[in-house]
Amino acid sequence: MSGIVRVDNLSFQYGDEPIFSQIGFSVYPGESVAVIGSNGAGKSTLLRLILGELTPLTGSVRLFGQEVRHFREWTKIGYLAQNGTQAVSGFPATAEEIVTANLYSRIGFRPFPKKEHREKARTALRQVGMEDYAKRIVGALSGGQQQRVMLARVLVSDPELLFLDEPTVGVDAETVMSLFDLLTRLNRENGLTVVMITHDLARASERMSRVLCLEDGTLVELDKAQIDKELTHKHKHPGV
Repeated sequence: MSGIVRVDNLSFQYGDEPIFSQIGFSVYPGESVAVIGSNGAGKSTLLRLILGELTPLTGSVRLFGQEVRHFREWTKIGYLAQNGTQAVSGFPATAEEIVTANLYSRIGFRPFPKKEHREKARTALRQVGMEDYAKRIVGALSGGQQQRVMLARVLVSDPELLFLDEPTVGVDAETVMSLFDLLTRLNRENGLTVVMITHDLARASERMSRVLCLEDGTLVELDKAQIDKELTHKHKHPGV
């Protein structure tokens, strides 16, 4: 089985400041992978490199077997950006309209979406438990509800691979648990491959199939003993 994400010997630096050097890993269909690391370790930078937004100093990234610079099948990939709800929190649109907008490639330049597009948006909202809020103005929803709407907006295009950049930042503990539950269900029942950047090692180790740690310029996969050791350290030193 070939990886749908393959990173080989990847190095990157901002100016004269190295971020990481010759890191590599693969993600296989149906996996759920967490990437953890301290602030400034380069997690979001790694994601931007994978998505082709940045150019590496050395190494390569392949998506679905193609080098990222040649990759064009972006409908296969969903991306939930960090603080993505800020873009819509003050926007005078309903949850359904926000989700439907991500079908623009299918709707084209028609002034109004077809019934099939509205139904698809409703299905995506149902997947994330937000169907009853379809006609609500998105700015009137809670932060956790807005996050679910943005996830529905990603899911409406039926991606095979989902990237999430710190999706639990700024939401309450109940919403965090609910989001992990939802991603687990989408992964197990729908076969959606998930790659999530997160600080939540405890939940990631419980719900994700693999945990990668980016720290001090290197990337390693953590086994159970290493995860237990890290969680024990965080419990003893919660501010670290």
